[in-house]
Amino acid sequence: MFAVIFKAEIAQLDAEYSDMAAHMRELAISQYGCTQFTSCTEGNREIAISYWESQDQIRRWKQDAAHLVAQDKGRSKWYSAYTVEVVELVRSYGSGSLAPL
Repeated sequence: MFAVIFKAEIAQLDAEYSDMAAHMRELAISQYGCTQFTSCTEGNREIAISYWESQDQIRRWKQDAAHLVAQDKGRSKWYSAYTVEVVELVRSYGSGSLAPL
C-alpha cells in the first residue's frame, strides 16, 4: 500500500477549485484505483492524503489529462507552494471507523 501526501500553502481558493477538487477525488477513486482520499484545510494550509495499491496507479493518475489541468491551475492560481510525497505504508493500525484500510 502506498500513500500520496499533498501539502500546500493556499494562495486563493474559489468555486472552480471546489468543483475541481471534488471531480479529481471522484476520478482518482473511480478510474485509477485510489482506495481512500482525505483532505483538510486549516488557515492557509491544506493537506490531502490518498491511498493506492501500487506506484503504477499513482503514475497513471499523475498523467491523467484532467489531473494535469488541475495541477497547472494549482501552480498558477490556487497554491503559492506545495509538496508531494509518495510513501510506502509499512504499518497501519487503529479501531472504529478510522481503522486502517
